[in-house]
Amino acid sequence: MRRRDVLTLIGGGVATACPMAARGQQPPMPVVGLLLGSSAAALAPQVAAFHEGLRQAGFADGQNVAVQYRYAEGQLDRLPALASDLVDRRVAVIVAGTPTGALAAKRATTTLPIVFTVGSDPVEMGLVTSLNSPGGNLTGAYQFTAGLEPKRLGLLSELVPRATTIAALIDTNYRSAAETQVRDVQEGAARLGVQPLIIRTNAESDFKTAFSTIIQQQVGALLVCASPFFNARRQLLVLMVARSALPAIYEWREFAVAGGLMSYGTVLAEAYRQAGVYAGRILKGEKPADLPVVQVTKFELVINLNTAKALDLEVPPALLARADEVIE
Repeated sequence: MRRRDVLTLIGGGVATACPMAARGQQPPMPVVGLLLGSSAAALAPQVAAFHEGLRQAGFADGQNVAVQYRYAEGQLDRLPALASDLVDRRVAVIVAGTPTGALAAKRATTTLPIVFTVGSDPVEMGLVTSLNSPGGNLTGAYQFTAGLEPKRLGLLSELVPRATTIAALIDTNYRSAAETQVRDVQEGAARLGVQPLIIRTNAESDFKTAFSTIIQQQVGALLVCASPFFNARRQLLVLMVARSALPAIYEWREFAVAGGLMSYGTVLAEAYRQAGVYAGRILKGEKPADLPVVQVTKFELVINLNTAKALDLEVPPALLARADEVIE
């Protein structure tokens, strides 16, 4: 081989090796696993709020962090397997958007950081030891939604004062809240002087029977109690309520946007934004045990006037004045 050829080979080797070495020096992007109970379409606003929180903490998906999504599509029994998959992939942080997902993630790992958004008390659920000092590998946002049934019942009674019987749809699979919701509804109904009709469900196949019972009992209104499962079936529930011509109240603004009459609860997007902020802070080196659980205390009352008109309901001016948002 001629000397010139040897030099060409050596030069070419250096030219290709240097960029590879430079690339090899770049650390891999950390991965955040987003564990969600519903579908991408149903949770698009919440996922956008999560990304906003990440950006506030200095991270952008695809630039200095990679987000992997795991959607249970409303089948909450899939969450344990999805959580285990994220653990096996050794993500840097798991963000769980449902109580079931948070519990599944906690069972799957005692070391990987977990950030949750839950509507039930995370201390009572066993996720953390206290709100101010979570301990362990979990922290997140507490939305209070499961404890608002008496308030929702009162608003519904104010909107439909002639209703002597109000049905309450309960998800019995929401084990961290269901029995408390039953007690709260019964006590709230007693204070209002109305008769509660407790309807227990644990699957979508129960809905037809549940609404048949509600119609047969000629109830005056319906309270759809807080539940991640109900939220995952939001469109279907709103449609079935409309077909039954029932005034109803729900937990999240998204139900009213979907055509529900009224909603009262905390701002769901704010909890996801905070989860994004906490995920970013953990990526920077902070520990979940040192991050107090954030309590989301901003509440919103949303009234859909289009639905009220379809039901031939006149919303009391005092109630309308208190609404944070009116959909027309």
